Amino acid sequence: MIAARHDNHRWRKIKSALASALSLLAAILVIAPLGLVFFYLLQKGAGSVNWAFFTQLPKPVGEIGGGMANAIVGTGELLALASLIGVPIGVLGGVYLAEYGNASSNWWLRFVADILNGVPSITWGVVVYGLIVLTFKSFSAYAGGVALGFMMIPLIMRTTEEVLLLVPNGYREASLALGISRWRTIIHIVMKTASKGIVTGILLALARIAGETAPLLFTAFGNRFWNRNLAEPIAALPLQIFSYAISPYEDWHRQAWAGALVLVVGIFVINVSVRFLTRDRAARVT
Repeated sequence: MIAARHDNHRWRKIKSALASALSLLAAILVIAPLGLVFFYLLQKGAGSVNWAFFTQLPKPVGEIGGGMANAIVGTGELLALASLIGVPIGVLGGVYLAEYGNASSNWWLRFVADILNGVPSITWGVVVYGLIVLTFKSFSAYAGGVALGFMMIPLIMRTTEEVLLLVPNGYREASLALGISRWRTIIHIVMKTASKGIVTGILLALARIAGETAPLLFTAFGNRFWNRNLAEPIAALPLQIFSYAISPYEDWHRQAWAGALVLVVGIFVINVSVRFLTRDRAARVT
C-alpha cells in the first residue's frame, strides 16, 4: 500500500513537471516571434534612426538622406481624427449595451460588433473609398481618419461594455437610493469606477489601427510633403514604410527599416501603458 502511494506520488510529480515544461515551451514559442521581430528591426533599422529621421522631409528620388517627419506627424493626425469618431461612438455604444439595452437588441449588437472586429482592414478602406473619396473626388486625411475610426468602434464598444459590467450593481443601487438620476449615476459612478478600463480599450484600439496600411492606401493615399489641409492626401508611417520597402533604392530600404522600428516601438509603448493601467484593475473594481 505504501509503495503504491509512493509510486502514485512520483507519477504525479512527473506529470506536473512535464506540464510545467510544456507550458514554459509554449510561453517561449509565443514570445520568440516578438523577440525576433525586435532583434531584426534593431539590427536593420537602429542605425538609421537619427535626428534627421524625425525632423526632415523625404528627399527627392535619388538623393541620400532625409527623414519621415511628415509621416510621423501625419500618423498622429490620422489617429486623432480616428479617435474623434471611434471613441465617443464606441464608448456610448458600450454604455448602451451595459446599462440600457435589452437581451434581444444586445445580442444582435454584440453579434454585429464581433463580426465588424473580424472584417479585414482593406475592406474598410474600400468602403470609405466608395463613400468619401469617390464622393468628394479626392483622397484626404478625413477619409483616412474615418476608415480608422470605423475600425476602432467595435473594439472600444465591446471593451467598454465588459468593464462596465464589472462594476458591482451595489454601486448603482446605492446611488439610485440616494435620489441620483440614472444618467448621473452612470457618468459619475459607473463610468468613473471603470474609467481605467475604458481608457485601456481606447489605447488597445489605437494600437490596433496605428500600423494599418491597407485602408490608408484607398483613403489617405500618402504625401511626400507637409499636409496643410486635411481635405488633401496625407502621409503616414505605414504608407511611407510600404512605399520605401517596394522601391528599388537602397537608402529608402534603410529608412523603411527605421520607420518600421519606430512604429513597432510606438505600438509597444501603447501596449505597455495598457498593462500599467490594468495591472490592478480587478482589485479596484471588486
